[in-house]
Amino acid sequence: MANAYASMTPGANTVFDVEKIRADFPILGIKVGDKPLVYLDNAASCQMPRQVIDQLVHYQTTQHANINRAVHYLSEVATMEYEKARRRIQQFVNAREDREIIFTSGTTESINLVMQGYGRKFIKAGDEIILTTLEHHSNIVPWQMLAEEKGAIIRVVPINDAGELDIAAYEKLFNERTKFVGLIHVSNALGTINPIKSMIAFAHQHGVPVLIDGAQAAPHRVVDVQDLDCDFYAFSAHKLCGPTGIGMLYGKSSWLEAMQPFKGGGDMIASVTFEKTTYAAIPHKFEAGTPPIAAAIGFGAAIDYLESIGIDDIAAYEHELLSYATERMAEIKGLRIIGTAAHKTAVLSFTLDGIHPHDIGTILNEDGVAVRTGHHCAQPVMERFKVPATSRASFAFYNTRSEVDALIAGIRNVQKVFL
Repeated sequence: MANAYASMTPGANTVFDVEKIRADFPILGIKVGDKPLVYLDNAASCQMPRQVIDQLVHYQTTQHANINRAVHYLSEVATMEYEKARRRIQQFVNAREDREIIFTSGTTESINLVMQGYGRKFIKAGDEIILTTLEHHSNIVPWQMLAEEKGAIIRVVPINDAGELDIAAYEKLFNERTKFVGLIHVSNALGTINPIKSMIAFAHQHGVPVLIDGAQAAPHRVVDVQDLDCDFYAFSAHKLCGPTGIGMLYGKSSWLEAMQPFKGGGDMIASVTFEKTTYAAIPHKFEAGTPPIAAAIGFGAAIDYLESIGIDDIAAYEHELLSYATERMAEIKGLRIIGTAAHKTAVLSFTLDGIHPHDIGTILNEDGVAVRTGHHCAQPVMERFKVPATSRASFAFYNTRSEVDALIAGIRNVQKVFL
């Protein structure tokens, strides 16, 4: 059926009512020209439901003030709501303590925080850092900067033709000089779901801490940092129906306490003299200055919204949508799907023979279909598959089979225009 889906969660008797969910998203009702919007750029940024928008408006109109230190009513309420959001994120990822959750501007800043706080303190000349071919530039460039500064070496895990990591090659990279591992949980360019739990366990056997880039995983699957036993985990609110400009870093308290602060300023200190500054306890040690308070509260509201639907039900529905879209794309002559891993989230990167991805995106836009085109901040992936760029359709739980059909019709229209 096109607009409803029976939940695949074991024991569940509910129906995944897509039309009811879509009614929560005002932007899905707009038109592009005279065509209804078909939004398939969810890996870049997910849309925001009315429940989150209402929470943001409620904060701005009834609760807004700067947090901490002040004793007046609004400040106390804003502080309470801000810390409540931190606790919601703690519960969402199953961290042991709320002080293990650091608010950042997003996944990129979270990774840079670890690079600055852990890397600059603990990485030395000759040390080795393991990354993978699938990494987003945000989990490559900071470590290259550190390696250049410290004289460290970056080792890279290759991928196969399906876009899956070569785990045997990963394990062979470890030696006595290996000091850090950075892994993407789900590839933003291909949708590949990596076996990070076993990869973390292997790294820990060698005494090596692991950072997980979870930007593409957190919106689509349950994340349990205690079960994974990762040392750091990062993601952004705007990938999971929240505001832009806010994200989180989970870090084991032992590491966070040992790390140096990323930024200096107000609210991250215990005391300041011109002779010496002592830092506040975690998490505040890493949250200098006035934070994006409204965005943090919206972040918490987004998590509430997703969990009201059910992360497992979201994952099951999106998997069904991915299967349908994959089958439909297979019908199109000259279309090549880039990334065919056995375990994927709802991402389809593709090329069309003889047509540049930017041209594909331009013509699809005329049909109201929004996809992403380019290298997706994953140029090593493009190099591996010997393509300059791809077109990427990424699905969310509010997309429908009829929107997949609109995508397929749009692709066929592109071929008519150019071939």
